[in-house]
Order: sequence, then C-alpha cells, then structure tokens
Amino acid sequence: MKRLLLPAVISALMIAEVHAESFTISDIRVNGLQRVSAGSVFGALPLNVGQAADDSRLVDATRALFRTGFFEDIQLGREGDVLVINVVERPSISGIEIDGNKAIKTEDLLSGLEQSGLAEGEIFQRATLEGVRNELQRQYVAQGRYSATIETEVVPQPRNRVALKIDINEGSVAAIKHINVVGNSVFPDEDLTDLFELKTSNWLSFFRNDDKYAREKLSGDLERLRSYYLDRGYINMDITSTQVSITPDKKDVYITVNIAEGDRYTVSDVKLSGDLKVPQEELQSLLLAKEGQVFSRKVMTTTSELITRRLGNEGYTFANVNGVPETNDENNTVSITFVVDPGKRAYVNRINFRGNTKTEDEVLRREMRQMEGGWASTYLIDQSKTRLERLGFFKEVNVETPQVPGTDDQIDVNYSVEEQPSGSIMASIGFAQNAGLILGGSISQNNFLGTGNRVSLGLTRSEYQSRYNFGFVDPYWTEDGVSLGYNAFYRTTDYDELDYDVSSYSVDSLGGGVNIGYPISETSRLSFGLSAQQDTIDSGRYTVDEIFDFIEQEGDSYLNFKASVGWSESTLNRGVLATRGHSQSLSLETTIPGSDLSFYKLDYNAQLFVPVTKTYTMRLHTQLGYGDAYGSTSRLPFYEHYYAGGFNSVRGFEDSSLGPRSTPSDGSNPGTIEDPDQDELPFGGNVLIQGGVELLFPMPFVKDQRSLRTSVFWDVGNVYDTNCPSTSDKCSDIDIGDMASSVGVGLTWITAMGPLSFSLAMPVMKPDEADTQVFQFSLGQTF
Repeated sequence: MKRLLLPAVISALMIAEVHAESFTISDIRVNGLQRVSAGSVFGALPLNVGQAADDSRLVDATRALFRTGFFEDIQLGREGDVLVINVVERPSISGIEIDGNKAIKTEDLLSGLEQSGLAEGEIFQRATLEGVRNELQRQYVAQGRYSATIETEVVPQPRNRVALKIDINEGSVAAIKHINVVGNSVFPDEDLTDLFELKTSNWLSFFRNDDKYAREKLSGDLERLRSYYLDRGYINMDITSTQVSITPDKKDVYITVNIAEGDRYTVSDVKLSGDLKVPQEELQSLLLAKEGQVFSRKVMTTTSELITRRLGNEGYTFANVNGVPETNDENNTVSITFVVDPGKRAYVNRINFRGNTKTEDEVLRREMRQMEGGWASTYLIDQSKTRLERLGFFKEVNVETPQVPGTDDQIDVNYSVEEQPSGSIMASIGFAQNAGLILGGSISQNNFLGTGNRVSLGLTRSEYQSRYNFGFVDPYWTEDGVSLGYNAFYRTTDYDELDYDVSSYSVDSLGGGVNIGYPISETSRLSFGLSAQQDTIDSGRYTVDEIFDFIEQEGDSYLNFKASVGWSESTLNRGVLATRGHSQSLSLETTIPGSDLSFYKLDYNAQLFVPVTKTYTMRLHTQLGYGDAYGSTSRLPFYEHYYAGGFNSVRGFEDSSLGPRSTPSDGSNPGTIEDPDQDELPFGGNVLIQGGVELLFPMPFVKDQRSLRTSVFWDVGNVYDTNCPSTSDKCSDIDIGDMASSVGVGLTWITAMGPLSFSLAMPVMKPDEADTQVFQFSLGQTF
C-alpha cells in the first residue's frame, strides 16, 4: 500500500504550483538540462502546446519524465500559460574502479556491470548499483565464498559526474568437511558419496579443487545420485531434502542429503507401439530392456536413442521415441512401452562448410557419404564427420542439421571445422670435424596448398654426403578414392675427403617408385607398388667383416626391382593424436625377376585405443618385421636391416642402438684394414619385435587439449638376426628375454612447424652394449 501512495504524494507536491486551475499550454520551457537534450524531454512528455493541462495530465507527465531515468528531481511550475519544467539530472559515471577480485576477472565484472547499466558515460542510479552489489554477493556465495564482502563508494566529481569504486574482499572458499547421505539402506554410504563430484578435503584437493562447495556441482551430484538408484530398479527413489550448513567462521561446509529409496522394480513386459517405419524385428533387436531384468532408466533411455538413430538412418531425422514405464506397485514390476513417432522423412537441402580458410571445399566434399538431395541419414552424416576428422587437417569438426525455414521435411547439414597445422618443416645446421659444414632441410605437407595432396621434399648436404628426396600422393586420383603416389630419391657419399675410420660403410642409392591404393571398404584399403633402386657400396677400405663378406659374395653394385602389396585398416577417430579406434597394416615387399638380389620384407603395424575413463585412454601398439633372402642371395642385404631404439621405437635408448653389432676387421680379409679404434657399431638385423603400452591423460591446467598429448608409457623391443654371418659373434637368434624396455613420460604438441615430441624415459631392462638416452625430442613426427 505504501508503494502505491508514495508516487501519488510526490506527484501531488510537484504540481502544487499549478494545482489551482487547468489552463491551455501556450509554451513549454525546460530548465536545468546539461547532458540530456530538450528533444529527449519533449519526446517523453505526453503534453504539447495547445493542449489543456489539468491535474491528471500533469501527474502523468511527471511520471513519464521520471521513467526516462535521466532525472533525480522534477518540478512543474506555471508562468501565465507557460508550463515550466525544472529538472535535476542524475550524474553520469566518469569511471569504475574495481579492486580485490581474483576469482572473477575484472573484464567479466565490467561486462556484467555494463549489461546492468553501469558503465562509463552511463547515467548513475544508486538502486542499480545496489542491485549489482547484491548479485555479486550471490555469485561469490555460489562459489562457496561465504565470507566475501563487497563495499561500494560513490565519489562526486565536477560537472555532475561520479566515480564508482567497488572494493571486493573475496575471502576464502569454504571447504567441505562432511557429506552425509541419510535414509539409505540398500547401498553403503561410501558407494553413494563416491558418486559426488564434491568431495571432503583430502591430499588431492589442492590439485583437484573438489572440496570447494558450489551450488551447481551439488545439483549435478544430486542428479547422479538419483540416476544411480533409477538405473538399479528403484523407480520411486526420492531426494526428500538437502541441507547445506556452514560453521560460524564460514570456513567449513556440512552437506546432508535425505533420501527415500522405495522398492526395487523389475521389468514385466517390453512393447513397441506407433508407426515403426522399419521392420519390427529390426527394432526388437535394439531393445536392451528385457523381461525379468531389473528396471534401469539408463537402459530405457539408451534403447530410445538406438531406435531414434535407426529411424534417422532411414531419413526420419525428426523421429521421437519415448519409453513410457507403467508401474505395478502390487508386485513391484514395470511394463515399458516404446512409443515411436517417426515424423516426416527429411531430405538434405544443402551441405555447407565453414572454417576451412585454407582447405578447398572440394577436399571436404569428397569425404561426404551423405549426398545433397537424398534423405538425411544420421549414420551417413556422422560417417562423413568421422572421415573429415581422420584427414588430420582439422583440430575439431562439428556438425549441425538445422531445419530449412518454411519446410517441415528438409534440413541443411553444416560442418564447421577448425584447421590445424598438417605438415612439418625441419632445418638443421651443424659442423663435424671430418664432415665440415652440414646443412639440411625438409618440408612435408599433408594438405598441400589446401588440395588434400601430400607432398614432401627434403635435402641434406655436407662436405661428404648429399641426400635428396621427393614424394607426392594424390588420395583421390579417381573419384571413387583410388590413390596414386610416386617418389624419387638420390643419396651419394664421397669418401675422398674423409679418413677411413669415420663410418663402417656407406651406400649410394638412386631410385623411385609408384604406388596405387584401392579402397575395399570405409575403413580398409589395398595398396600395390613398384619401384626400382640402384645401390652401390663404396669400394674403399672396409673395416667391418660382415660388409666385406657380403660384397665378396654379391658384389658391390645392385639394381633391384621391387614389388609391394599391402593391406591397411583404420577406425581411428582422428588422423592426428587419435583417442579412439584402432589401426593396423600388413605389407610385403619383395624383389622381382630381373633384380641383382633376391630378398623380401614382411611388416606388420598395429595400435589400439581403449577408453579407460572419460579423459583417460589406454593405447596398445606393436611393430613386427621380418626379412630374408631367397634364391641365389645368401642373406638379407645389410643396408635393408631393421633397427630399434629412439622415437617410434623403444624410447630411453639412442636411435638404432639396439640389436646386433658389427665386427671390426682385424685386417686378415683382403681389402680391409685393421683399425684398433674402430667401435662395434649398431648393425641391425632381419627381425624386429617392438611394442608398448601408453596411458594418455590430459595435461593439467591446459584448457585446449586438442593439439596436445601427454602419456605415461612402457616401451619394449629389440632387433635380432636369424642368419648371422660366420664372422660375427655380436648377433643372436630371437630371445624374448633379451628385450630392451623402458618406462617414462612423453608429450606431443602440434605446432605450426610440425609435431614437436618430447620424452623422458628410464631404461628398465638394458641389453649389453645398448646406448641409453634419458631425454629425447623430435620435430616432425608423432608417437
């Protein structure tokens, strides 16, 4: 009642001078304006010249001017037939100073104040400031900062302006001292409190920050508690009350949740109803809820999603499937009916791409399995999204299917992508005593100029060695996904400038090849390749007996023609830094008739990602290789050997340092010279066995994890030689007990220069003569 009377009393006082009698307004004069324009006043005033002014109209005019919010005081007067309006403007805000805030950023506070009407240049209203102060207090309470205080000060300034000072004392977040669930008899307290995201203070709370009370987190915990019971048959479970109390010093919080469990219900019957659109037996196979099972809301919801998805695959994008439980309290059973409303079949109007500033639309469009004009298939739309993710060009891919305005049976499919670096650039410069200045560089681009083609170019040049290579792959040589790739390389070594003891051997090679890949399914493909390679062993002075023996038997120059066949499969969710799915490949490479040497190599690679939790993933990987000679060739050429150690192998050991070692010559063989300083160098072998386990986890304190991978790993592997030369005593047959192994942590970061990888590893089992390397890094490869 007071709120209604007060404006009337004020208005009556303000028009006291003109209350005597009504008059016709001949003119209107406004006094006291500073910043507010006269036009704003006349625009809000419901009186005009020539109109009659009486008590009612003057009261309405006063209220209308107050509603503008511009004025602190308004008085109406009369000079003859002239209406005189005297106003006092509210002050404007010259600036806002906020001090003491840490939990909430200053930018966020200023943005919130601006939305409430408090910003520099705006008109100041004390009621608004008080409302903002109360809202800030509420936000800090929601964060568990019950001791937070907010003081505001309005400092008058010249020219009818004010400065606002907001002093915040955030206090400390109250820690949860105890969580108690009351009324449970079926499940123990520990099982129920473990469901809560909120925890009582423990030694991990400093890192997890999970002992700080927040209203939103408690709401989520209560929903998890309710779902826990509903998924185990307690359909009538109810949370009767929740009490959150705080100690007088506002430092400790006690949470009590009172529940009523009710009885446990089982499923008595499961039925389908509605317009099914697909054969009923197909939908019957999707019914996860079975007669006699304990009722589970999660099972019921998942069944609805499966049926909805099945209908979506047939174009019924707007299908609605609801599981309706009917309880029988006499025997504690539930009858579930899944009501199917398919709606109209939807068709795709347009497929649009956004965010691909570098990659051409055609590269994305050729990965589409959903076609424009066809009915909208949920499976095909998702499959298209997965194929975009597997390209490795994008950090993230999202898809939306909005309905076309004005239609009820058409949708657009909008894919939005966020591009990431899809190649690597490497450059090196160095100096060696015998080799002189070493310059090197390489560039590889998996999305060359946005065309989706893979191009690599590299060169390394020093005083004694030059290496050149070029590779190109067109993944869509034909429209149906047949790929074409070719490569060429040239390596040459000149020992004239070097002392003989720099290296055990060198191979000068010139070659090239072509490869064709053929898709046999959405996730697998076959590949066929042909190549030619000319290899020449330097005919200088050899210091390794194994090399001398091979050259004596086979010569020092070979022209080999190789054929290869391979099969690969990948269900990985991403082309780079995958977290789900598996991949494997099997390849056979062999020389063919017309070659100087006869040998083959068989390789198998596989990796499997197994989700452990929502954020943790287990990665299992292996690499196996076997090579041997056939026909007139005595053994696998030494320059085709496998090597192990380093990145993409057994971390914690130097590159290629595992396995058999060479035998320094004693000078007894013709063409060799004894070198007492010659080391036993890694020589590789014809058998490779390596693998490992990694636990992938998110890096703490980093919000965007899409370009990062951190892991704890265990690597194991070694190289063996099943056909040791008679001159060698440094190699052995396969012996699993002689495996090298290491444990450590690793990190890979996708940078603009390429994948940057680090590892810190400690060898667990070290074979004799293996060289260890605790810290390793690499630019241009991932693991």
